Amino acid sequence: MPSNAFPIAGRVIHQLVRDRRTLALIIIVPLVVMTLISYSFPENKAMLSLYAPALLATLALFFSFLLTGISFLRERTQGTMERMMASPVSRLDMVLGYLLGFFIFALTQSLIVLMFTIYVLGVTYSGDLWQIFIFLIVIVTMAVNLGIFASAFARNEFQMIQFIPLIIFPQVFLCGVIWDVESMHKVLQWIAKFLPLKYAVGGMEGIMIQGSSLLDVGFELGILVAFVVAISILAALTLRRGSAG
Repeated sequence: MPSNAFPIAGRVIHQLVRDRRTLALIIIVPLVVMTLISYSFPENKAMLSLYAPALLATLALFFSFLLTGISFLRERTQGTMERMMASPVSRLDMVLGYLLGFFIFALTQSLIVLMFTIYVLGVTYSGDLWQIFIFLIVIVTMAVNLGIFASAFARNEFQMIQFIPLIIFPQVFLCGVIWDVESMHKVLQWIAKFLPLKYAVGGMEGIMIQGSSLLDVGFELGILVAFVVAISILAALTLRRGSAG
């Protein structure tokens, strides 16, 4: 990793840690959401366990995207990005630095939700917990990169919020979170093939419900890694555009 990426990541981490209200919301809000969802399955833990993999993948995508997008947007609106652009720091340094900084918080948030879902809400799973961790790491990395990329096209936080119905909601409806992709119209099935949440849901269900290993869900894992690489490149290419605002 380029040497300048670590100081950038350290500054991002320090800034978020100092904002204790935001830090509390990062932890509390997903737990409240997951608790409310669990109460929609009264006295039916089996049904909750069936939907939990898709819900965990969706919440990891949603909250990681939201956290990264808004936080990265603030970096631009406060002029931090412009100052770094005037320094010898490369685009790769900036993308990796911000990715690492936001990734730590997004991953921590997702892991807390996972542990809460399993040990507090009582969701059962078949696969190995460490393999669920690894797969969740890839989902979070993809979501953080997606947030960085999307924030380049927003000039304020209101515009950033509008990307949620544009980027997140279609994936929720088309990627097997609510109903099976195979039961949808062929055109929608074709669109779903280009949406990362489809592979995130498929991989999580394979590990948690079917007891598959990471090798068994290697196709879904590989597609998500490809999304990570592609979105990282796009984020680097749009970085200067975003900093110019």
